Amino acid sequence: MRSISIFGATGSIGESTFELIIRAGGAEAFRTVALTGGQNVVRLAEMARILRAEVAVCADPRGLPALREALAGSGIEVAAGAEAIAEAADRPADWVMSAIVGAAGLVPGLRALRHGKTLALANKESLVTAGPLLMAEAARHGARILPVDSEHSAIFQGLVGEDIAAVERIILTASGGALRDWPLEALANATVTEALAHPNWAMGQRITIDSASMFNKALEVIETREYFGISPDQIEVIIHPESLIHSMVGFRDGAIMAHMGAPDMRHSIGYALNWPERLDIPVARLDLAQIATLSFRAPDMARYPALRLCRDVMRTRGLAGAAFNAAKEVALDHFLAGGIGFMDMAGVVEDTLARLLSDLCLESDVMTLEEIQGADHLARIRAGEFAVACRISQGRTPRIDA
Repeated sequence: MRSISIFGATGSIGESTFELIIRAGGAEAFRTVALTGGQNVVRLAEMARILRAEVAVCADPRGLPALREALAGSGIEVAAGAEAIAEAADRPADWVMSAIVGAAGLVPGLRALRHGKTLALANKESLVTAGPLLMAEAARHGARILPVDSEHSAIFQGLVGEDIAAVERIILTASGGALRDWPLEALANATVTEALAHPNWAMGQRITIDSASMFNKALEVIETREYFGISPDQIEVIIHPESLIHSMVGFRDGAIMAHMGAPDMRHSIGYALNWPERLDIPVARLDLAQIATLSFRAPDMARYPALRLCRDVMRTRGLAGAAFNAAKEVALDHFLAGGIGFMDMAGVVEDTLARLLSDLCLESDVMTLEEIQGADHLARIRAGEFAVACRISQGRTPRIDA
């Protein structure tokens, strides 16, 4: 029986993974080793009971009593906290879904790779912050990393049977997010609610706002460079409002392979779960005659400064990815709390990167986990300082002390 673990089980990716596993036979077809989740301990416990998991872990230690109560008498082990999640990743599993949001997903992913199995990677921050380290760990242990981001899964599928040397360019498609058609001058006043109104995808709060600011796409550009090992100059981004083409691979003979499908993350999750086979997945089938038209446009760099900043990160390399991601997460926290405006997030990230160039050697070619975590920590401090200064200068009153 195939063994699995899901890290980030109660998020949108985790829920879709859970659904596909149940559809494929659930506890009768899979041995579930570990499930981890965030604050929704009731849902985590429900999933653990249905899949008969060996251990269930919540990220916040304050949720442990509730999780323990919810799983009383089930025989399922319970634990809480970051170290407990990392220890859960030490338990061997044939297939591990890495869907924890943010830098917190890095350590569990690294530990899971040590067993030489398959890591389904939905946590893009792992490659952004520690791409060389993650890929080296996979190679060292003979493990396989399968991309779950819809864009990178599309690229991966477009490269099956192809030589990466024949690739001329990779084209990442982007919906443009909830604010893509707003007047540029209005973006500064966009609210959290407005940024969350994504026209195509149903995703979590943070990734939806990252889609509106295009920071999500900026991370994916870096992720593309790290996973596929191509030059940054070969990576393009194009706005595709319909979100039906998930990405494209252009070859040196002029051909372009495009991966199409309904905007549903179960496409890429199911592909990673069933790889190398293709099995039935309950997603909508496209009616091309009804769709009739696909549209594309170049991204406006003034509207999406994150796309410019990610190019700076790729030129610097080293620890710049860790600093970039940490500053982005802090800036998003402050926007969610009402402390800074929508367009201020890019300013916080840019200021943080500029300041850290003089505080530490971002360009280091050899990165250890400790150095990555150190850069992450320092970037969060610097980003927080700048965000507070920005808040004070604007006279904003945050809903919480971010």
